[in-house]
Amino acid sequence: MIFTKYSNALRWVIIIASFAIVSLILWKTYEFFQHFKEEERIKMENWSFAQTDLINSESNTNLDLTLKILSSNTTTPMIVINDDGSLSSYNNINEAKVSDSLYLQNLILKFKQENKPISVKIDDTVVSTIYYGNSELLNKLKYYPLALLLIVFLFGAVIFFFYRSNKNATQNKLWSGMAKETAHQIGTPLSSLIGWTEILKTENINPDYIFEIEKDIDRLQTITERFSKIGSVPTLEVTDIVKETIDSYDYLKSRSSKLIEFEIKIPETPIEVHLNKQLYSWCIENLVKNAIDAMKGRGKLSVEISQLENSIMVRVTDSGKGISKKDYNKIFEPGFTTKKRGWGLGLSLTKRIIEDFHNGKIKVLHSEVGKGTTFQIQLTRA
Repeated sequence: MIFTKYSNALRWVIIIASFAIVSLILWKTYEFFQHFKEEERIKMENWSFAQTDLINSESNTNLDLTLKILSSNTTTPMIVINDDGSLSSYNNINEAKVSDSLYLQNLILKFKQENKPISVKIDDTVVSTIYYGNSELLNKLKYYPLALLLIVFLFGAVIFFFYRSNKNATQNKLWSGMAKETAHQIGTPLSSLIGWTEILKTENINPDYIFEIEKDIDRLQTITERFSKIGSVPTLEVTDIVKETIDSYDYLKSRSSKLIEFEIKIPETPIEVHLNKQLYSWCIENLVKNAIDAMKGRGKLSVEISQLENSIMVRVTDSGKGISKKDYNKIFEPGFTTKKRGWGLGLSLTKRIIEDFHNGKIKVLHSEVGKGTTFQIQLTRA
């Protein structure tokens, strides 16, 4: 309970602490880089002093230390240019390319950008200039902060997606629990309605009224089963999809606006597929209601079933406002809706039922703004 209460504050403390640690590491890395760069400059200045000492020395002078300093540079690339512009010497550079004057000029420009040149003087007269670049180790160190930032970013992304997936899993459990509880709550008055229906059958009441009430009770039972299945893997059975489509179509047609012209085109023979009846009827209901909303209760609605060798297609077509092409995929995202009222869950739920539970496909087959839309469900035959 205490953890839940202060979880948001703790999250911000962790974020700020992580930011502070990363900033400290980057700052220390920068300091080390600058220190290492200064060490390399001191090394190159010592090399220039040794070069001056070599030029000024007499033949009998002991030059062991000078020569040792001059030969100690095995990592820093450098070019020595005489005062007349000619190449004096070079070190740690590709020998095959030194003869290329253009390559040499570009390399000198690069070295000048990386480090300030060092002049070799004799009696205050510049006899040569040393151009040197960053060593391989220094170049690697220069990109270390970027690598560190990339690692931190990836680590943060992993934590974010873990947290998000964990949060989604918690929300899914919550919604599943609420759905099952809703199904349980509906069950009590539904049982009562069934009892009252049996009593009404004994009274002198028009049987057609009883029949319609029973149809609505069956629908409530179907809805209860739908909610009870949320959060669990549904059972698929070999079912005639033609019959199930007709049942859903007839129920929705009888309870929809008379201003809508309904049409159904189906094969005369049964078509068997692996199906969950309750969830499939939910999909048809969502598509039909979505079509009715798109037509604002007036227009033409068509349900069609066609078949190929190994698959069947169920198409629901309306003469409504249509969908722009850029929204073809968005409409299946949870929360996306163009209606003033609505949760934007119908098509998202339909997509999950068809693709996740039935291994089928659903898509906007065709739509034109102002003329209508056709949704297509594709399922594999049993």
